[in-house]
Amino acid sequence: MARPDTETVLRRLRVALSAIPGLRAGSFDSSQYRKWKRRTILAIENAFGSDSKHVNEFRSTQAAPITIGGPPGHRERYFPPCLDEGATLLESMIEEVREYWAGDDGASQIKTTDLGRDPARVFVVHGRDVGAAQTVARFLERVAMRPIILHEQPNEGRTVIEKFEDHANVGFAVILLTPDDEGRLRAGTRDSGALNPRARQNVLLELGFFLGKLGRERTCAIKKGEVEIPSDYKGVVLTVMDDAGAWKNELARELKKAGMDLDLDRLPDA
Repeated sequence: MARPDTETVLRRLRVALSAIPGLRAGSFDSSQYRKWKRRTILAIENAFGSDSKHVNEFRSTQAAPITIGGPPGHRERYFPPCLDEGATLLESMIEEVREYWAGDDGASQIKTTDLGRDPARVFVVHGRDVGAAQTVARFLERVAMRPIILHEQPNEGRTVIEKFEDHANVGFAVILLTPDDEGRLRAGTRDSGALNPRARQNVLLELGFFLGKLGRERTCAIKKGEVEIPSDYKGVVLTVMDDAGAWKNELARELKKAGMDLDLDRLPDA
């Protein structure tokens, strides 16, 4: 069997990796997990060979423990660590393919790894509307992207800015502008007016950060509800998070235009 091209291998491995969060509520015996395990093994065999160390290592990480006796649920406590080990191994395979596989001319086939970016990772910047961030993250996972939500990442003794910088090498950023705060010109100032709904200060700071780091073509601002837009950003066409879900298709178009390797076959209907 001929080995598939680099981008096909990466897409399949990313799909397998992005499915892991949705498996965590299941078990070794769930049909969803068994289907995922089988499809992932096939993807690894197709990429590296059926007798490769990659297949053997993955099988070993997903081997359900044989336990006799013990309290109810004793066996299932091993399930999350197995998923974590599987995720680590898939991440390692993706990195191996990105770094060492090459095209016919000896050049890397991956187009979006410039400046150290990981093309599958999408940073989701949000304020107090955690529900909106989770909605965006689940959509990204569905189209084979890897959403990064900062508070879900381990702290490892770092400051917030250190943690942010360590996770900011992404291929794309989604900025959620939600009406979390209120503000106006200082009272007594001409045209101070009424309080206006605004995004949190961290959201505006990180919007500017990613505009500078990735450029506008790799930064998508999604507006939810009535919210004041920063003056320097006015005039830019924003995606609106509507109840009908049309924003999903708009975001998918932005990701595709930026060269992100998303799986459009998994794009849900708006």
